[in-house]
Amino acid sequence: MRVLANDGIDQAAKVALEAKGFNIVTDNVPQAELPSRIGEYDVLLVRSATKVTKEVLDAAANLKLVGRAGVGLDNIDTNYAKEKGIAVVNTPAASSTSVAELVFAHMFSVCRMLQYTNRQMPENGVAQFNALKKTASAGVELKGKTLGLIGFGRIGREAARMAFGLGMNVIAYDPMIPQADVEITFHADSGIPAIKKSITTISKEDVLKQADFVSLHIPGGQGYVIAEAELKMMKKGAGLINCARGGVVNEVDLVAALKDKTIAYAGLDVFEKEPPVYEDVLKLDNISLTPHIGASTIEAQKRIGDEMAEQIINFFNQ
Repeated sequence: MRVLANDGIDQAAKVALEAKGFNIVTDNVPQAELPSRIGEYDVLLVRSATKVTKEVLDAAANLKLVGRAGVGLDNIDTNYAKEKGIAVVNTPAASSTSVAELVFAHMFSVCRMLQYTNRQMPENGVAQFNALKKTASAGVELKGKTLGLIGFGRIGREAARMAFGLGMNVIAYDPMIPQADVEITFHADSGIPAIKKSITTISKEDVLKQADFVSLHIPGGQGYVIAEAELKMMKKGAGLINCARGGVVNEVDLVAALKDKTIAYAGLDVFEKEPPVYEDVLKLDNISLTPHIGASTIEAQKRIGDEMAEQIINFFNQ
């Protein structure tokens, strides 16, 4: 079986698959060339860069399985794949911790103006030290604040677990999940048993109005979930964090809300277009930015690779 890992694959997963007789190809095929090359392969593995379109699937004469090394499937035409009899799998649980931790990295960053001072200190840290200190002196603590989650699946619940550890209140909206338990865990060597906290979800509007920070944990492909109307519902001084999918936040409206202080700050790991085309979103002092790295940790990539290798092996052993 020939496997094209077009966006790369964890080395341990590659070794595991090769041990089972799979031929793993890690050469990246450019998107424009993929339809002419995909017919050579039985399995296509992608992350977020490669788009598995109708054109690609129509050319995939031998393709039996598409694997998405990650959570979202919005870069794969899953309905058309199903029509073609091509299975699609992903790794929904493997990156939850890494993405949730990045949510808090952005929250800590904006709360203490790290995104601004980290840029300013190399150039102005000597001459303007006191001015920079004054600019960043109005930081806020996360303890005692309310985290509002839009989407309460695996990553949302992992973010809730971390928030409880920081002493935050947590509220959540998810039309598919009326209630869920969050397991608050401690270090394995602590000897402290896990604690379960039950959360009943509320309306999206109530989350927006009550939260000090709103964090998105929703799939893409559904249009704007946060635009001008939603931003105006949020508290003055609140922050918006999006480490979920690009295209669910209207970036023009977000920039306007940040400039006129409708909300105080934002953190973005994902963008409407990647690389970003609306550059104004990159130029504000009250926004923390990362280049779509939610699952980009050594631990997450190993879990993703292990889970994907297991799914591929099981698929062909059925």
